[in-house]
Amino acid sequence: MFDNLSDKLQRVIKNLRGEGKLTAENMEAALREIRVALLEADVHFRVVKQLMESIKEKALGQEVLTSLSPTQQVVKIVYDELVRTLGTHASRLRMANEPPSVIFIVGLQGSGKTTSTGKLARYLSREKHNPLVVSVDVYRPAARHQLAVLARDLKLPIYAGPEGENRPLELARGARREAMQTGKDVVLVDTAGRLHIDDDLMVELQQLKESLNPTEILFVADAMTGQDAIRSAEEFHKRLGITGVVLTKMDGDARGGAALSIRQVTGQPLKFVGVGEKPDAFELFYPDRVASRILGMGDVISLVEKVSQEIDQKKTEEMQRKLLEDDFSLDDFRDQLKQLSKLGSLESLLGMMPKVGPFKELQNAKVDEKELTRVVAIIDSMTPHERRNHMIINGSRRRRIAKGSGTTVQDVNNLLKQYAQARKMMKSFSGSLMGGKMGTMLGKRLGKLKLPFPGNPFS
Repeated sequence: MFDNLSDKLQRVIKNLRGEGKLTAENMEAALREIRVALLEADVHFRVVKQLMESIKEKALGQEVLTSLSPTQQVVKIVYDELVRTLGTHASRLRMANEPPSVIFIVGLQGSGKTTSTGKLARYLSREKHNPLVVSVDVYRPAARHQLAVLARDLKLPIYAGPEGENRPLELARGARREAMQTGKDVVLVDTAGRLHIDDDLMVELQQLKESLNPTEILFVADAMTGQDAIRSAEEFHKRLGITGVVLTKMDGDARGGAALSIRQVTGQPLKFVGVGEKPDAFELFYPDRVASRILGMGDVISLVEKVSQEIDQKKTEEMQRKLLEDDFSLDDFRDQLKQLSKLGSLESLLGMMPKVGPFKELQNAKVDEKELTRVVAIIDSMTPHERRNHMIINGSRRRRIAKGSGTTVQDVNNLLKQYAQARKMMKSFSGSLMGGKMGTMLGKRLGKLKLPFPGNPFS
């Protein structure tokens, strides 16, 4: 997310630090580079103009140029303006005074509406809500089937409607009626989309809006489409009055322009971002955290929150005990890796790290996600006795384990070597990375951390 923009802005800041002192001339040159970086990131030209005028006014002020730490002040100005452009604070969903709250999911075909409906329902469930989902896309049967499959996989209640019912308005009304009867407090309506905006689509959505009076109308936009996403959001807002935006595929090769532009263009907040294919790869949008990541300062707060949500505290405490008693087996090693995998892709975790100080060496790390699966396969090919005591694994056992896991003897050797190193390292960690002292240990340790995978996935 924002990798290209982040790299360019950090380069501008690095160049400013190299100056003996800031002058109006070198500051103007830096501002020009910031402007180019924003335009190349596909930020809407009107947004770039407003952003640059505000940054320039503050950055060329006398108090900055004569400050003892002018570069830090420039960074703060850029950070503050990015936060303001992105929306200042996280914008949470509004709920009706009397349930159920009705939330429309709207957007063009292919933008990720149905997937986002399922992800949002899961998010709401974890937030102690009781959602019901319904698809009113009667023109594309695959859409209704897709939502039904998602609901089944995520164990979410779905309203299918009477057999043969193909009227969007009746399906939506029926879902709201069932929610009231069954105690569901939120109804998520996955609406129809088109390849382009047309009058028929808008008339249907307006009728649904008038009849159901939704508390939220969330426009789903594909971050990969850049300026097209911005134009579509603007048009939907004019015709329908959206209340927020969900930006999908932010984990892809998106340049970030849509995120920086949509709020300014529509006046409506970016509420959620989709950052992967997994059901939990769906996050509340925090402008301050995103601005921090763009400027290379990382997002350790989100990382700590993710750890606290996903990591089993009881298992962590048990792991700490085993480490302290030197009883950390290959079974435990495998469980630790599985816990790590719950946090999402390793690249997304690295993206939350600051790109300065001791974390600088992680900036260009390349992660082979398949290595984790390979490690688990190797350990699973061992006998329980071998997993408890790795010292008995001789040459013939290594050959058998390699054959059973579809790997090579060298892979098995690398795993055993790195497991031994991990035992030593993790004992000194005392479980802090996964435990309550994570914030303290993170700064001290993670810059030197080499995750224990065979084949050295970080290169």
